[in-house]
Amino acid sequence: MDPDPETRRELQALVDHQDVAALEERFAGPLEFGTAGLRGLLGAGPSRMNRVTVAQATAGLCAWLKREVPDAASRGICVGRDARPKSDLFERDVIEIATGAGVPVWSFSELAPTPVVAFAVLELHAAGGVMITASHNPPGYNGYKVYWENGAQIIPPNDQGIADEIERCPPLEQIPRLSVEEARARELLRDADHVRQRYVERIAAEVRDTAPGADLRIAYTALHGVAEDTFRKVLARAGFADVQSVSEQARPDGSFPTVAFPNPEEPGAMDRVLALANDVHADLAIANDPDGDRVAVAVRGPQGFESLSGNDIGVLLANDLLERHLGSGQPVVISTLVSSPMLGPVAASYGARWEQTLTGHKWIQNRALELEEEGYVYLFGYEEALGYAPSSAVRDKDGISSALLLADIASRFKAQGATLLDARDQLWRKHGFFADRQVSVRFEGADAQARMNAIVDRCRESPPLAIGGQAVLRMLDLGRQLQWTPLAVSPLLGRAASNLLVFELQGGHRAMMRPSGTEPKLKYYFYAAAPARLSNNLSEAREKAVAVLEQMVDDLVNQSNDC
Repeated sequence: MDPDPETRRELQALVDHQDVAALEERFAGPLEFGTAGLRGLLGAGPSRMNRVTVAQATAGLCAWLKREVPDAASRGICVGRDARPKSDLFERDVIEIATGAGVPVWSFSELAPTPVVAFAVLELHAAGGVMITASHNPPGYNGYKVYWENGAQIIPPNDQGIADEIERCPPLEQIPRLSVEEARARELLRDADHVRQRYVERIAAEVRDTAPGADLRIAYTALHGVAEDTFRKVLARAGFADVQSVSEQARPDGSFPTVAFPNPEEPGAMDRVLALANDVHADLAIANDPDGDRVAVAVRGPQGFESLSGNDIGVLLANDLLERHLGSGQPVVISTLVSSPMLGPVAASYGARWEQTLTGHKWIQNRALELEEEGYVYLFGYEEALGYAPSSAVRDKDGISSALLLADIASRFKAQGATLLDARDQLWRKHGFFADRQVSVRFEGADAQARMNAIVDRCRESPPLAIGGQAVLRMLDLGRQLQWTPLAVSPLLGRAASNLLVFELQGGHRAMMRPSGTEPKLKYYFYAAAPARLSNNLSEAREKAVAVLEQMVDDLVNQSNDC
């Protein structure tokens, strides 16, 4: 029985109005336990995010943890939440179900950014963690993000193990629960608030040896999310006191009243922070997404503020961390397959290893942990969708620590009379110019995933011979684990399966397409390269690369509908 009167009323209204289509959509099947856990539209029925799906997920998670993680019943799990509708109810359900299963819970008394929860799993030596958030999705969504004992998001076989345990769950009314009061009385509910300060101290300390060399003014927005307080504390402790916030977006509000789509990548999302940056003559405009795990940055330049792309930020952070690395052992930096190949030559210039993984920080961090066991020193991982992991203290993307490092780099360049734009241009001159573009096509309706998959399937069945006038030399089909060339098809070894097509083109250019794992979007990624010999003349290099890029974008997005 659904414990939520709101979703019970919603379901009854659909029955009363005989809305068969809506009922079929909500009961088409259970919400799939996949990318880091659960994410979906709020609402009644097994295909939506609601208290029933959260309770079943928690029962399944606890059963799997007790089976697979030593001392899970004493180490417990960490739980946090954002400001979205029903996040408070979902968090309470996690506490009640977990403690009812005999698994202690470390919880925060207030809202918590995702990076703080990921940090807490390691700091408290917990068996796992749960963050109630839908990150940058629209307000009608919520989610259930799961961390393993290593602090990273879950990957196989644990995701499937939890999913199997969820299927074996008894009816909701038979799942044991403890009230919050009873859990606290039995000392199964523990206070994690002290971990916030430890996070602030640890992250701020990572730039303390490179204290700001010049005054830096920052305009900031949390986009109605939960990062504002932690962001300001981290930057203040590190010596960045001049932070001006967008006041109307500073208070957590899961309805996101001033933004149509609370994702810093989306057009218009940063309008208010850019306006503030102009008003206060800031050097940087910084935005975190609603749960604080992503960061976007715009830099004051000669023609006003210019936004750095997700790849610009990733390469700048990687280069700085590699340049300042003083430890022993070969450093390693990791990016996803859909991120810029520019990280390769940057890493090589420092003698570092560069690895590529599937999309998502769950793959980046779990690969980093494997490489650390082999003796490598993990420095940095990133994906172009504004997700960066510059510290081993947080085994997930962290928009707060990344923002701090960007401020630190900017302050050092400002002391030399330069900006992050100059830092980016220096790297282009050294390693070649890489133009990049991401195009997302949104799909609506219950069959959105099926329609996206059909487009990708048509392209894998009949690959294009050229994209934007550039011959396709090879297509990597990670879904079917095959590599295609115009002459042959052969097995693709050493890659995990994913519904991703990678087109390697003549001239070192690259195009990719995949359905998003977290929202109903078909995503395309394009990279056009201009060699280093042209990069001393950046305007010429940019012109050549962008011209190729535009042709590629127009061609593949149009072709994929007819593949």
